[in-house]
Amino acid sequence: MSETILLPGGRDARGTLGVAADSDGAAADTGTDDAATAADACVVACPPHPQHGGHRGDQRLRAVSDELRERGIDCLRFDYGPWDGGRGERTDALNAVAWANERYDRVALFGFSFGASVALSAAAHGADVVAVAALAPDARLGATRAGPDTPDDGSIGGIDVVAGLPKIPERIGVQVLYGTRDDVVDVGTVVDAARTRGHSIVEFAADHFFIGQAGKVATAVADFFEPALQADVPR
Repeated sequence: MSETILLPGGRDARGTLGVAADSDGAAADTGTDDAATAADACVVACPPHPQHGGHRGDQRLRAVSDELRERGIDCLRFDYGPWDGGRGERTDALNAVAWANERYDRVALFGFSFGASVALSAAAHGADVVAVAALAPDARLGATRAGPDTPDDGSIGGIDVVAGLPKIPERIGVQVLYGTRDDVVDVGTVVDAARTRGHSIVEFAADHFFIGQAGKVATAVADFFEPALQADVPR
C-alpha cells in the first residue's frame, strides 16, 4: 500500500496522487511528495460526505482519476480532516489546491455529492484553479436541514452553495453534472442557478449514485477539463 500525502494546513487531511500514464500506458498511485511525473496539470478530487462513509477511494473519484491519468493529467484524491460542518472541509480542498499549485502549472477541482459542494464553494472562496466540475452537488454544504428558520450563517444551516456561484471568477470554467432521478440532495437548485449563469450542464438518466455509469461520468468530466488544462491555453 502506498504512503499518503499529508496536506498543508494542520488539519490532518491526507491524499493519494494518481500519476498520469507514461508512454507505455502504465500509471500508478503514490503518496510521495516527489512522485515522478511528466504531467503539468492536476485535478484535486473531493470525496463525498465523510460522516456517511465518503473517502478518497470512492468509485466515482477513482473512475475520474483513471480517465484523467490516461489523458496525461495527474489526480490528487484526498480525505478531509476532522469533521467541521463544511467549513473545515472546504479549507482542506483549498489546502489541497495550494499543494497542487506548488507542483503543477494548472489545477482543477472535482467533487462528488458533498464533495461537489465543497469544490464549488472552494472555487468561490479563492481556490486558484482553471476549472471546477461538480457531480451531484447539494445546494447547501454541511446543512442539517433543521427547518425554515435555520440560519444562513454557515452554522446549523450550512454554507449556501448557490449563493456562492456568482462569486466564482469568470476565468474559472464550471461544469455541473447530475442524475435526473436524484432524490438524495437538492441538486436541482444548483443546476438551475448554474444554467442561468451559462455554466456547462450535463444530465444523466441516473440516481444520486450513478450506478453503472461511473465511466460515462469520468469521460464527461475529463472532456470538460482537458481543454482548460492544456499547456497551450493561457491561464
